[in-house]
Parts: sequence; structure tokens; C-alpha cells
Amino acid sequence: MGSLQMDHLSLTFAALADPTRRAILAKLASGERSVTELAAPFDMSLPAVSKHLRVLERAGLIARGREAQYRPCRLEPGPLKQVSDWTDHYRQMWERRLDRLDAIVHELAKEKRHGRKTRSSK
Repeated sequence: MGSLQMDHLSLTFAALADPTRRAILAKLASGERSVTELAAPFDMSLPAVSKHLRVLERAGLIARGREAQYRPCRLEPGPLKQVSDWTDHYRQMWERRLDRLDAIVHELAKEKRHGRKTRSSK
């Protein structure tokens, strides 16, 4: 995995680390929203919400349009796909390891049922 992609992952994970930003992304998953709409459920000022939006935008997680005074925000799924791909690599690795462990446990149980000595008692 290249360092540029890793740097982008770092930006994405940093943006996702904040629960307010994750809540904003969840709201945008159902469609475009204005800053005012995104700010409504939070007990914070519009400038504070705008700071969160800048972090999300810098990470590439959202894009903001411009229609006169209306600046709708929309979700950009690309960085989330990169996070998913990155974590999937580790998920697959752990699944393989757990499958091997499961096979060993089943083999030991089978040996014990058949009265054979187990590896640890040899």
C-alpha cells in the first residue's frame, strides 16, 4: 500500500475519530443536506459545525456544492471504500488464523475422544 494512500487513510481515520463527524456522515448517507440541517441535532454553533465539515471535506469524505446561497453537502464514498479495503485485508488475515486455530482445537478434541495422546501429553 503506497504512502500516499496511507496518508489519505490517516486523514480519513482522523476525520472518523470524532463522533460528531460520524453522525454528520450518517445523516448525509440518506442524501444531501444543508449546513443548517446538519447542525440541527447538535448543541453547537454553525461555525463549529462548519469546522467539522472542513475536516470531512479535507479527508475527501464530503463534497460541498454551491447553488446561490445554498451550499449542500453530500457524502463522497471513496475514502470509506479505502478504509473498508484496508480493514478487509486484516479481517481476512484474522479469519484465516481463527480457521487454523479452530482446526487445531477440533483435531485435539477428536484425539481426546478416541483416547489418543494429545500433542501436549506426548
